[in-house]
Amino acid sequence: MSHAQADQPAGQAIDYAVDGEAFAGYLASAPDESRGTVLIVHDWDGLTDYERRRADMLAELGVDAFAIDLYGQGNRPVETDAKKAETARLYEDRERMRRLTLAGLEEARAQGAAGPVVIMGYCFGGAVVLELARSDAAGEMAGFATFHGGLTTPDGQGYRADTGPILVAHGGADGSISLDDVAALGRELEAAGTPYEIEIYSGAPHAFTVFGSERYQARADEKSWAAFLSLLDEAL
Repeated sequence: MSHAQADQPAGQAIDYAVDGEAFAGYLASAPDESRGTVLIVHDWDGLTDYERRRADMLAELGVDAFAIDLYGQGNRPVETDAKKAETARLYEDRERMRRLTLAGLEEARAQGAAGPVVIMGYCFGGAVVLELARSDAAGEMAGFATFHGGLTTPDGQGYRADTGPILVAHGGADGSISLDDVAALGRELEAAGTPYEIEIYSGAPHAFTVFGSERYQARADEKSWAAFLSLLDEAL
């Protein structure tokens, strides 16, 4: 599916509950037999049309895609301070971050999402993906992908060799996450024996995949999407 064709959502809104809290996800199902499932973790502004478009694009490629909600139904911050507050809430409570992410996977399964699971995330969502890759639940995922996401490993956490492959897609001109951070993660993954690929796109700023934004860079978006599809072929 082309990006232009993805404008009209083809999937469905899914309301679900976690420990009595209301959340609002989005499911796009493969039109025919599914190769597997992609779990999508949103950026710091919550689940928006951006993640819905990505889910629709994936469904057209033959996988079930479920965009999870980590903020709660109706909580879609607009102001920068509000976005920072929502991400800080989860960065400071990693157990909740993991629990809500896995609850999204449970809901995807309950909705009929099929097969092995790859988890992907954008910006804040990329940091969540790596949190899962370091967790005891890593074995539930067949692969991991982070796009212009946070890369720092909290004290006391680490990676393992028996984790599914990790794709790190990073902009060379990212002003929020440095190339030093990328190199540090690469050394960490290498030392742990974790399978990984790191791609760095010259001149690409932070959030280079976000359609229609001033940060969007088509070259980096298209190359990182192709790399992600290769990961899907390997993992699924």
